[in-house]
Amino acid sequence: MPWRELAACRTHDADLFFPAGETGAAALTIRLAKRVCAECPVGLDCLYYAVSTGQRFGIWGGTDANDRRRLRRRWVAARGNVGEVDLIGWLSKAS
Repeated sequence: MPWRELAACRTHDADLFFPAGETGAAALTIRLAKRVCAECPVGLDCLYYAVSTGQRFGIWGGTDANDRRRLRRRWVAARGNVGEVDLIGWLSKAS
């Protein structure tokens, strides 16, 4: 994935983006990871990858697993209602 070469996370420890849990210290880690994502030039590409491949763990494109589940449900519903929807175009409007 060429976009990964430009990702802001490439200079950080991968553990930052894969916290153990969602509360306590992990909640702080999640916020820090999302802050890195917010400054990333390829955040939308990362989010597209995570949603389109069903990534269940980690912070991808500024989202955690719960965020991505909600996005995926909304995308599937939109696709069913309006025909074939371009995921990356839809994500750029939805996120």
